Amino acid sequence: MSMGVVAVSTEQLCMWDDIDPRRPTPLYEQIAARVRVAIAAGDLNAGDPLPSVRKLARELRVNPATVVQAYRDLASDGFVELRHGQGSFVQEMSDHLKDEERAARAHQLVQRLLADAARLGIGTDELASAFHTETGAGIRE
Repeated sequence: MSMGVVAVSTEQLCMWDDIDPRRPTPLYEQIAARVRVAIAAGDLNAGDPLPSVRKLARELRVNPATVVQAYRDLASDGFVELRHGQGSFVQEMSDHLKDEERAARAHQLVQRLLADAARLGIGTDELASAFHTETGAGIRE
């Protein structure tokens, strides 16, 4: 086994670390969201291949139909191109679309944070203070 194969395999496993069947979000949506984030962050670039359906299903221990649905959603949203018999490949994306995707993910993170904070009885003032402590930046109202 070459070092390149080991590095890619380790990288891919890290990419899928946050896929969790216990979350209320369907697995195919989690997979698609993770690919969108990787593309928006520049971790995946135009022309990069995605893992084969079978390989990813095996790694994540999910039904191959789950991966197929994720890849179809990504294709319909313009993130990947499905090439019959060849696999799935990252599409060229404008910086504007990447920025929009990052902004959408930022909003989702904030919504999740606010929901978790509400469950714990943590108010927005406490969150703002913690945010400032961790980043040195303030939250504007």
